[in-house]
Amino acid sequence: MKKILLIEDERNLARFIELELRHESFSVTVAYDGNSGLDLALKDEWDVILLDLMLPELDGIEVCRQIRVVKKTPIMMLTARDSIMDRVSGLDSGADDYIPKPFAIEELLARIRVVFRRQEELEELAAEQRSLLTFHELCVDLNARMVTKGGQIIDLTKREYELLVAFMKNTNRALSRETLLDTVWGFEAAVDTNVVDVYVRYLRNKIDNPDEASFIQTIRGVGYVMRK
Repeated sequence: MKKILLIEDERNLARFIELELRHESFSVTVAYDGNSGLDLALKDEWDVILLDLMLPELDGIEVCRQIRVVKKTPIMMLTARDSIMDRVSGLDSGADDYIPKPFAIEELLARIRVVFRRQEELEELAAEQRSLLTFHELCVDLNARMVTKGGQIIDLTKREYELLVAFMKNTNRALSRETLLDTVWGFEAAVDTNVVDVYVRYLRNKIDNPDEASFIQTIRGVGYVMRK
């Protein structure tokens, strides 16, 4: 359930918005002044904050600024002040949207849905980026278990793929043969560390550029490193 923090000092309006949001299956918490609203905003995690501009104790602009120092929670400002400068001030303080009063509840709900769609798109993009490992022109798509170099697919065996992933997840970090053996073959594998050298050679033959230094460098007495 999406959690919404409503910071609004007009109690009748706050109650109306709260009921409408609850009817849409949102979890809603209400604060009626700037200080208590800021405290709630910083203490808990919210999917969106609805923030009135004109609040007692601490105005909405300052509340928004202080939230933005530590959080990226989407903030939608609700205010009766509708001048261009008021909108600019609200957006410059860190608000993501600005809705002048009076507004139709349908518009508020539609804008909230837009905020949530935008969040979902950003989360999907972040997840997609986390699934990609890159090193120079090499790219590993962890979801598809596919390796490309300069856009061309490289056909690797299961062990070669897992060895490459181990290197690309640890670029600039020296990895001993024992570490690579445990990571790729497992702690209980009945194989000698020499097998690591064999598979590193196989991998080099498939990913390296001719007449250029290998992507996987040997560190004598230690093991290997994929160094940028």
